[in-house]
Amino acid sequence: MISAEYLPLDVYKARYVYLAAFFCGSFAAPSAVTPRADALDGLNAKFVAKEKNFWGSCADSNTLSISQNVAILQSEFGQVTPENSMKWDATEPSRGSFNYGGADALVNWAVSNNKKIRGHTLVWHSQLPSWVSSIGDSGTLTSVIQNHISNLAGRYAGKLYGFQVCAECLNEDGSLRSSVFKNVLGENFISIAFKAARAADSSAKLYINDYNLDSNNAKTQGMVALVKRVNSAGTLIDAIGTQMHLSAGGAGGTQAALTALASAGVSEVAITELDIAGGAASDYTTVVNACLAVSQCKGITSWGVSDKNSWRANTNPLLFDTNYQPKAAYNAVIAALA
Repeated sequence: MISAEYLPLDVYKARYVYLAAFFCGSFAAPSAVTPRADALDGLNAKFVAKEKNFWGSCADSNTLSISQNVAILQSEFGQVTPENSMKWDATEPSRGSFNYGGADALVNWAVSNNKKIRGHTLVWHSQLPSWVSSIGDSGTLTSVIQNHISNLAGRYAGKLYGFQVCAECLNEDGSLRSSVFKNVLGENFISIAFKAARAADSSAKLYINDYNLDSNNAKTQGMVALVKRVNSAGTLIDAIGTQMHLSAGGAGGTQAALTALASAGVSEVAITELDIAGGAASDYTTVVNACLAVSQCKGITSWGVSDKNSWRANTNPLLFDTNYQPKAAYNAVIAALA
């Protein structure tokens, strides 16, 4: 039997997606000591000094309800990605009826705290309302995609650094995953989505994003080929994100993956959801050094602030421990950025 840790990540995510809100802070924080600002070293500032754009973290309202999270976000991270509040089920649960409460809260906090924002995510097969997944007509689905993106991306136009437009659209062999979008519209759904996103926000970096792009494997090569096809008549996809939900010891292919993704001709690549089972310092420095070695790698986003709030909390995968204190991996990253 395969353990949960080694399940394909889409299955793993589907099984544990209900935990996201819990681990992003649904419960009151324990009586942990908030790290002193002078005890931290400014991770984002040191990363930016290496000609990168930011080191960020996922966050949402529940994350921001924990004071220790807020202190670390303010000190150490330069960007936030909404973990759930911009997904389709949260923003348009019924057709034409939009709810921006959670997304507005995060965007307003980020703007007031001078943090960059990468939106997440416009078109994804998961956390999708049934009214979308049941559409079978190509004209209807095209209109629904365009309207959803026009409203969501348009609401935050000019405020976001970037937007993850299409997420997790590939199988492990690099072919397109089965979804309502692919099954009804074929590969054309990607161009439809990116054109709508560009029309809604002319300045945001538009990302395509997937998991298991952790080495120069078949899926990574499939992503490169897909981006080249979509961009063949003019650039629609600006950037590629690799999530990097890694197992312990699984960072060795990072530089090869980033190099391969950059070969698609995009303006940048980024590590968009980093966490590493065990949180070993050596694994984290391998990832950081890989990004430093690839000029097009412009950002790293940790998928959570502390182990206490991680969707993989049982694996202790982040830079801060369950008491919101910096771990050996944090110190190793700071040393690598010296």
